[in-house]
Amino acid sequence: MTSTFRHITVLLEEAVAALSPRADGCYVDGTFGRGGHSRLILERIGPGGRLLGFDKDPLAIATGNTLAAEDGRFVVVQRSFAELADELAVRGLAGQVSGILLDLGVSSPQLDDAERGFSFLNDGPLDMRMDPSRGVSAAQFIATADEDEIARVFKEYGEERFAKRMARAVVARRQEQPFERTADLAQVLTVANPAWEKGKNPATRAFQGLRIHVNNELGDLERGLDAALENLEVGGRLVVISFHSLEDRIVKQFMRKHAKGEMDKLPRDLPIIPKAFEPRLKLIGKPQFASEAELKANPRSRSAVMRVAEKLR
Repeated sequence: MTSTFRHITVLLEEAVAALSPRADGCYVDGTFGRGGHSRLILERIGPGGRLLGFDKDPLAIATGNTLAAEDGRFVVVQRSFAELADELAVRGLAGQVSGILLDLGVSSPQLDDAERGFSFLNDGPLDMRMDPSRGVSAAQFIATADEDEIARVFKEYGEERFAKRMARAVVARRQEQPFERTADLAQVLTVANPAWEKGKNPATRAFQGLRIHVNNELGDLERGLDAALENLEVGGRLVVISFHSLEDRIVKQFMRKHAKGEMDKLPRDLPIIPKAFEPRLKLIGKPQFASEAELKANPRSRSAVMRVAEKLR
């Protein structure tokens, strides 16, 4: 099982450089995708280095298995990066990782393949699951959730200001006929949206909210960040590329929290600071964005934000 859809890896050189790969280091690519970052990491580490890839998508896993057959330093597993602590423990690598890379969100092949149901631009089954063998599809959620829950997903995860109005339209229409196709849902959402944004499809935010909910993307991110911090070795790097404000806010707050530590909870005149209150991360540089050349070559990189931190303890 392979995919013919093309994927351009965003911030490829920048992300791998930020990992600062060591010849004998152990690294994790938490979002393997089509392997752009993984292949460059393998080029930068030595014969004694190791790389473990994670992905929920079966097509990504098929690509990863091909790479694993070519390079014995690489292994790929079909799991969410939120479960990396369990996987590392099984492999005897807990707390021994030199760098972890997370390239968040949906990949170009997932968006471009109409059969995956991620996009309203190409009509397809209303699915949206990164792993189609698990969980509840977007169609199932839309068919069974009440109006308030649908509105919550549109507003909280899609940041859609007309969430209630759009959810009401969805519930009214499903009573006549269930939603099974992306174009059908997009049409109803478009009609229900009273204020179209220039250059943005009126269904964009609602579709984003559905996708995030169906795949538990923000919950996975929070769990994955915690697991990354616990499993990095001292001096190890955490590199995260986000593509929308909800993801980036979680990453920024997580890194800042652990870079600040809990010293503000202690008396100012305390002569010795307990180690448990000291910072656990050091922020590395400023947030990075795609260059003008990359934006020109790949417009989908326009919303990418990369943040980097290094483990102190």
